[in-house]
Amino acid sequence: MPKRMKIAIGMGFALLWSIIIVWWPQTLSLPFMPLNTVIIMAVLPGGLVMLALIGLLAQRRFFDDRIIDGQAFAPGSRADIDQRVLTNTLEQLVLCFVLWPFVALTLGGLVVQVMGIGFGVARLLFWLGYHVSPPLRAFGFGATFYPTVLATLWAGLKWAT
Repeated sequence: MPKRMKIAIGMGFALLWSIIIVWWPQTLSLPFMPLNTVIIMAVLPGGLVMLALIGLLAQRRFFDDRIIDGQAFAPGSRADIDQRVLTNTLEQLVLCFVLWPFVALTLGGLVVQVMGIGFGVARLLFWLGYHVSPPLRAFGFGATFYPTVLATLWAGLKWAT
């Protein structure tokens, strides 16, 4: 199967995942939670994935004389891939911190909490996919990025009406 087809399939499943993650929590009725608690709980899974990535990269540096002093990782090495996953995870978590409070206020705190759990799971799949075969990372990337985009658009439309 061509690489672009694999990526497109992963992106399609990520879009379906995103619709479920953003829509389903809105059908539930749970008690109010303060926004700060909601945001903390929502970003915790992604933070834990970042913690694991940073710890693994530190461990790799400690046990490898070629990179112990902060040298660049060899292109395409496992450490290089982990660094790319860490960079993308940081970029997406910043996006979450900027947009999810608006989503929580508009669509409800449970939405971003479910998105946060989904984010953590999908980041792990992105990380695994990156190591197995780069096209397989498409689902993990889309399943963390698309919910933020979809929820922000959904919240924007709801807020505007």
